[in-house]
Order: sequence, then C-alpha cells, then structure tokens
Amino acid sequence: MVKIGGITVGQSPRVDITPDILPIFGDNVELIELGGLDGLTHEEIEAFAPQEGDYVLVSKMKDGSSVRFAEKYVLPRIQKHIETLEEQGVSLIAMFCTGNFPDVFHSNVPLIFPSKILEAFVPAVADNSKLIVVTPDEKQLAQSMKKWSAYIEVEKVFYASPYTGDGRLEIVAEEIKHLEGKFVVLDCMGYTKEMKDMFARVTGKKVILPRTLLARNIMELID
Repeated sequence: MVKIGGITVGQSPRVDITPDILPIFGDNVELIELGGLDGLTHEEIEAFAPQEGDYVLVSKMKDGSSVRFAEKYVLPRIQKHIETLEEQGVSLIAMFCTGNFPDVFHSNVPLIFPSKILEAFVPAVADNSKLIVVTPDEKQLAQSMKKWSAYIEVEKVFYASPYTGDGRLEIVAEEIKHLEGKFVVLDCMGYTKEMKDMFARVTGKKVILPRTLLARNIMELID
C-alpha cells in the first residue's frame, strides 16, 4: 500500500474530489487528507478575507459551503501539514488547489502542484488555439487572465463556482459555445468530472479537468 498526502487549501476531507480520483489511484493507494482551514470556523476565516493586492483563493468547507480568502493566511498552515504528512510516511504530497503558490514550502518528498502540471500541459496541447478559462470567483478573473496569458493566448476568462449550484455553470457553457477557442480549462480542483462532461457536451470543445490530470500524473510516479 502506497501512502500519499493530499492538502486542500480549504477543509478536509474533500469528499467532492475523491470520487473522481480514487478510481484512478486504485486499491494500492491510501490517501491521507489535510486542509489549510481545518479546525477553523466561518467567523475565524472571515479574518482571512482578501484585501487589495492579495492572491485570492476559493475552496470548500467541511459543511459544503465555499469560502474566499487570501492565500497568505494559509501558507504557514500548509507547511505544518506537509511536516505532519511526512511523519505519517507519505511518498508524495499533492496540493488539491490549482492556485499559484510562492516558493516557500519545505518538503522531503515530492510536492505536486496542479498549477505547474497545467501550465506545462495546456500550452503543449492547445498551442494553436486561444484558451478559454473558467475560474470559481469573480474576484479571480484578473489574476487568472494574468496567470494564463504568460503561457498562451487567452480568449476570455469566465467565473462560475463549482460549489454553489446556482446554474451559472450552464450559462457560462452556453456563452463559451460561441467563442473561437477550442480548449477550455476548468481552473479549480472543485470542478467535477460531471461538470467537465457538461461543458464538453454543450460547447463542443476540449475540456481539461485539473483533478483527473493531477491523479494521472501521480500514478506515473507510483504505478
């Protein structure tokens, strides 16, 4: 049995993510999850609200609700989780977040960031096409455009939360259908395989889902 760690920036366990990735991992993998907001209440997390210039993260709470917060507040908590997972004997640690993180973490095992996988994979497969990006929150639009424009021409960035069930995902898919770009990135670990299938069906475009891309890359290291 291979132990691997998974760190979400929100609260663990991420029961919305594991149904799509555990079948890829198979029976020989034990996943140990920790979260950057574990043990905190909504009231305590309100102190983490992003201010002007902060890097914005959106993630899920254990009660199923979503929260928006500044990345800087969870970085020390994530480092502590890395050390805890190492003590538990994991062979690698995966971040369950597609955000860009500063180079501040120390780990004795491979630390896998979905953002780095995406930033290499997407330009490689979509080199001759404009990219369309979907991100969870309106306050992430500018930072998402800045991030992706460094790697590929971006046609447009949309926001639609994978957590609220407000119908915006379907509205955005209909808008994307009429755009020129042939590839869509659902840029959050919260987007599900079911959401990917809906976007592919409605838009007729190739849709890239971070959670399954991450899981398949991990299997290359441990299979």
